[in-house]
Amino acid sequence: MRALIVTAVAAEADSVAAGLTPHADPVTPEPRALPGGYLLSRRDLPGLAADVLVGGVGPAAAAAATATALALADYSLVVSAGIGGGFRPAAPVGSLVVADAVVAADLGAETPDGFLDVQQLGFGHSVHLPPAELAARAAEATGALLAPVLTVSTVTGTADRAALLAVRHPLAGAEAMEGFGVAEAAAAHGLPVLEIRAVSNAVGPRDRDAWRIGDALAALTAGFRALGPVLVHWGEHRHES
Repeated sequence: MRALIVTAVAAEADSVAAGLTPHADPVTPEPRALPGGYLLSRRDLPGLAADVLVGGVGPAAAAAATATALALADYSLVVSAGIGGGFRPAAPVGSLVVADAVVAADLGAETPDGFLDVQQLGFGHSVHLPPAELAARAAEATGALLAPVLTVSTVTGTADRAALLAVRHPLAGAEAMEGFGVAEAAAAHGLPVLEIRAVSNAVGPRDRDAWRIGDALAALTAGFRALGPVLVHWGEHRHES
């Protein structure tokens, strides 16, 4: 099985690669000609080839870089991975969230009667669903919360915005900026998608002093150490069926 794992920045890619290859040397990226990012190939688990892509920040950059990578090689699965904000109290700082739904939370239109997402407007999809069994197994293996992960173009920085998102998406576990873009590119290629986020901060008022990026990156590494065998098992099962 070959998986494309898409991150936004190099620190996330390093953390993912460290989890998949715990005994390898630190990652030294060697850029390839990919718009918006570079590709790191890691193949240390029997039955799993994992290519880690640094695709840039935001859904548009993530979609463009993912689509380019998918055009260059054959994959069985696309994974959006990185850090993000967690909705309290379900997803505290340092925890992991695996998406059972990848949601475009602010793609749509504001109307006098409230927000209408792009699907309600009739212009496409606003949600992508990862394979249910894979998402459940990934959450169990990593100790993650299984919940919707919201994709936003603007990170939440106020209590009012956090409350609004919580009302619209009461089951949401985390927010980040790339998952829906990755999922759109995967869907265009007919591929399943998975999203996993390590929580670096609470969704709410912006307080950089309270962010724990190091803790979140460490959680991401631990998560992928546990996730690797799940991906291998799922790939074998999917191939047999």
